[in-house]
Amino acid sequence: MNTFLIVLAFCVVLSTTTTTTAFSFFDDNILNGLILQNDTVTIDLASIDYGHIVKVNPEAVLSPTSLNDIQSLIKAVNDNNSSSTLSSAPKTVAARGQGHSVRGQSTAEKGIVVNMTSLGSLGRRIVVVPNSLLGPYADVGGEQIWINVLVETLKHGLSPISWTDYLGLSVGGTLSNAGISGQAFRVGPQIANVYELDVITGKGDLVTCSRIKEPELFYSVLGGLGQFGIITRARIPLTKAPNKVKWLRLFYTDFSVFSRDQERLISLNGRMREKGGVEYVEGFLLMKQGPLDLSFYSVPDQLRITTLVAQSDVVYVLELAKYVDTAPVDEDLEVLLKGLGFIPGFAFSKDVTYLEFLNRVAADEEKLRKLGLWEVPHPWLNLFIPKSRMSEFNSGVFVNILLQKKVPVGVFIVYPLNRNKWDDKMSGVIPNDEEVFYTVALLHSSTAEEVEAFDGVNNQILEFCRVARIPVKQYLPHYETQPDWINHFGSKWPSFQRSKLTFDPNKILAPGQKIFN
Repeated sequence: MNTFLIVLAFCVVLSTTTTTTAFSFFDDNILNGLILQNDTVTIDLASIDYGHIVKVNPEAVLSPTSLNDIQSLIKAVNDNNSSSTLSSAPKTVAARGQGHSVRGQSTAEKGIVVNMTSLGSLGRRIVVVPNSLLGPYADVGGEQIWINVLVETLKHGLSPISWTDYLGLSVGGTLSNAGISGQAFRVGPQIANVYELDVITGKGDLVTCSRIKEPELFYSVLGGLGQFGIITRARIPLTKAPNKVKWLRLFYTDFSVFSRDQERLISLNGRMREKGGVEYVEGFLLMKQGPLDLSFYSVPDQLRITTLVAQSDVVYVLELAKYVDTAPVDEDLEVLLKGLGFIPGFAFSKDVTYLEFLNRVAADEEKLRKLGLWEVPHPWLNLFIPKSRMSEFNSGVFVNILLQKKVPVGVFIVYPLNRNKWDDKMSGVIPNDEEVFYTVALLHSSTAEEVEAFDGVNNQILEFCRVARIPVKQYLPHYETQPDWINHFGSKWPSFQRSKLTFDPNKILAPGQKIFN
């Protein structure tokens, strides 16, 4: 008889049918009455992610009340899948934090989704340690979102070092990818700024790992797309938080000058406190087909910018930030600006708090939610591109495909990163060889009817890169076949595959990535 017995209990609450599933075993010590949910509302919430493109129904959802619940589930699924009497497809398990994937990566078709947010009810899941032999750090639950981590650390005058642009993401989610933003050129991605992890492996073992202790698991999990384990705690290094931020945007119509200035700024990362050094460098595009988000600028400046974009077709905006402690930075910025080639009269700045700067996307999120434009399809394409091929990519993609096809501009981000700030032992994949590579993020929003057209544009961009032999790597990757994944990981594939066999031999974790399933 199959040991994966299901007992359904039905109850009516407020005229809504709610079903829970209790997984029972002959040996009660294995699971001991773990309760799963499979009511319509819960399944619907777990079936779709931020992308709103892929809808995949799990069989059930676990909202754990302890780490032991997750371990018990994973061990039970392993036992079920190993049963000689198994008559159905093997079960899989997907950990879901904020569900901010865009192609169903946090889903588990006919499997079990673990609602990691329920761990937030366990008590102190963000613990700040201002003084230790390591220096200041925070122990943070994998389900915690970065804005809450920031708010808690700021109470001590401290802050994590590396960030993502959007702080509504979970710690475990970003560490399973890479976690990048405009600070990464000087401090590396978030995966390079972790002391220690607690991980529940695909065998159900709770393991504490670091660069010294269980290093194979540590390096595999960071950037590992959830394939080897579920991150339940991360020890994050902290640094002194600045008081304020000088936030600047500089305008260009010549991509070569724009990219030259970006690369000059990230080359100063070792001297960031000296004149000319900055803490954050990004960039984005304004295109004549719009729409244009000009909320950063005054009304008179908005009129000038609109005219410039209409005349130039494409405007490149270099965004940078200088952190302010107590000393003024105006003199430093004057020296910096004199060495850059932006359009005279098109330099704009704001003085904001550190919290306002890091949480800058929250204001956009609030506006979009009010307009009903947040929970719409997001056919995104994120790429890493070698520096030597960016000029070709600009002319072939930005100027040709996007401009000529009049593709509506969502948020089109472009900025360089330094390879030496990444640890190649980790699973995260970046282009080989060159010391500088670019992030290009085409963050589209669309209607359901437009998704196919946007995907067509994304595929045309990827085909352009293939024909031109531009060795791009996808960030937040999405592939449908294992050969594509093998090509994506390149030389890392053998170790990636070996780690899967070591830590998740039955291949139950993160099925939505479609790497091994």
